[in-house]
Amino acid sequence: MKVEKLMKSDVGVCHPGDPGAIAAKIMWERDCGAVPVVDDRLQVVGMITDRDLCIASYLQGKPLYEISVAGVMSQQLWTCRPDDDISGAEKVMREHQVRRLPVTDEEGLLKGILSLNDIALEAANEAKTKTRKTEVSFTSVAQTLVDISVPHSRRAGASPTQPRRRKAAKKRSQLSSAPPSSPTDRRGPEKGL
Repeated sequence: MKVEKLMKSDVGVCHPGDPGAIAAKIMWERDCGAVPVVDDRLQVVGMITDRDLCIASYLQGKPLYEISVAGVMSQQLWTCRPDDDISGAEKVMREHQVRRLPVTDEEGLLKGILSLNDIALEAANEAKTKTRKTEVSFTSVAQTLVDISVPHSRRAGASPTQPRRRKAAKKRSQLSSAPPSSPTDRRGPEKGL
């Protein structure tokens, strides 16, 4: 099965110069957790998630209308094409631990978005309709979800079923509910908060 069969082509987008509140509004209105960030030609330049916005607001101590999309979005992109096989898209999701892939043409222009939810719903529909060939299996969807869900700290050579040793927890009195003094105090390796 090809990506174009399952992808959503009516996608809400935002621009790097938009405030985070615009991205949050799109997520609310479209009931989604991620929005592609595009330039004026609709070339995908990043992705922004509800988690990105929440963490940026907390760490910066600012409301979303004061935070720019460019300062929060992930510029590390993994995409697929409309004519790619679903199995190939799932492989990209598993390898890079992402639940959504922008679907682009050869020039990087946005054509749609494919989510793990779209793939899971197709697997469910195929299971109900036993008259046609199964192209998306529950097993494949489950394996993709497992691979996406493994914490980054456990990815290198660790099995998701192996127990992980916990580091000594800090005492509650050492933890502060106030945001760090600068947005870089807790910057992740992939996000520019």
